[in-house]
Amino acid sequence: MGKIVYPPGVENHGGFLRIWFMYQGKRVREKLSIPDTPKNRKSAGELRSSVAFAIKTGTFNYAAQFPSSSNLMKFGEERNDITVKDLAEKWISLKEMDICNNTMGRYQSALRNTIPMIGASTLITSVNQERMLSLRKELLTGVQNPKRGHKSVVTGRSVATVNFYMGVLYGMLCFAKSNGYVKENPMEGMAPMRRSKVEPDPLTRDEFVRLIDACANRQVKNFWSLAVYTGLRHGELCALSWEDIDLKAGTLTVRRNHTLKKEFTLPKTDAGTDRVIALIDAAKDILRDQAEMTRLGKQYEIDVLLREYRKKEVHKCTFVFNPSLHAKNGRSGHHYAVGSVNQSWEAAMRRAGLRYRKAYQSRHTYACWSLTAGANPNFIASQMGHSNAQMVYQVYGKWMADSDSDQIAILNQKLSSFVPSMPHAKAV
Repeated sequence: MGKIVYPPGVENHGGFLRIWFMYQGKRVREKLSIPDTPKNRKSAGELRSSVAFAIKTGTFNYAAQFPSSSNLMKFGEERNDITVKDLAEKWISLKEMDICNNTMGRYQSALRNTIPMIGASTLITSVNQERMLSLRKELLTGVQNPKRGHKSVVTGRSVATVNFYMGVLYGMLCFAKSNGYVKENPMEGMAPMRRSKVEPDPLTRDEFVRLIDACANRQVKNFWSLAVYTGLRHGELCALSWEDIDLKAGTLTVRRNHTLKKEFTLPKTDAGTDRVIALIDAAKDILRDQAEMTRLGKQYEIDVLLREYRKKEVHKCTFVFNPSLHAKNGRSGHHYAVGSVNQSWEAAMRRAGLRYRKAYQSRHTYACWSLTAGANPNFIASQMGHSNAQMVYQVYGKWMADSDSDQIAILNQKLSSFVPSMPHAKAV
């Protein structure tokens, strides 16, 4: 068998053909991903000759000729063939290692809602700032989409939601710029929209009593009472086990959270990991009552996802709140889910005839009641799992101002004995 002769600039690489040529003073190679056959060798030689001619005449477009080449970044070329949809899929698959599954679900939802509005098949290089500003307006005000000959109105989203969606797209476009798909991020310089400060809307004492009286059963009453008395997040309450509670010491340790993705994770923030809650007497009474129902229940081994990608650990849990106690069909699990407890709050609010509030107001109620009672903001922050008291000052400043008169009374009581006596004026 004679020696195989390759056309100039064509070579075998692992059984496949590739070509090499000089570009901007550098030798570069491009894989063709075609088998090494006589016919393919001839085609590769013709391609190499056309590339060399285009370079010599100044008409060569690297990105157009080799759109997926890893050499594009070397020469500052754009990968200008990738669509918005393909870029989003590439970015979100790589982002998975940086964020938890719950956050991943929110990112995917943001892309699912925005990519069709930009245009899934639109080339990323054709997306400019005007298009992104228009998208933001459409998200905020709502759009009309033709469907089966009719126009269906998509309701506008809140400023908070729009800002989150745009933040996700900004991250995706930063990725595009860093990896050579675009030269500039079209969202550079676009500031988030301003949003009105949302004031906490806590329950009054009377409303709290009415809410608890309207709860469906004893366990649900205890759940929402403990939520208000401790300020725990609802996912933390769903994941709470008797192994986390020391009634003798009057403490509750937050070790895990249950998410909308129905997974157990570590608490929301690093500051919330294994934080110790100091229980007030009312909270201890609630837990003693709940212990009669679930303290001697079955212990389960559950997987808790750690922050390191794909790492987990096993916790042994006897859940404090167990929905199987009141299940009518026998299909309930051994712990509550966040979605189901929110439904129980809404049902109790309706039965009690109270003005509607989201279930998260149970947490605001704890903070506002505590501040009104004169509790230290740093203590409240540690109880609620914040890294410092800054959020307490920002969100609950109004309730801190309401207790100013109490602070004056405390100062009068505590400092009076330290105030030096002042000499009386001499009578003339």
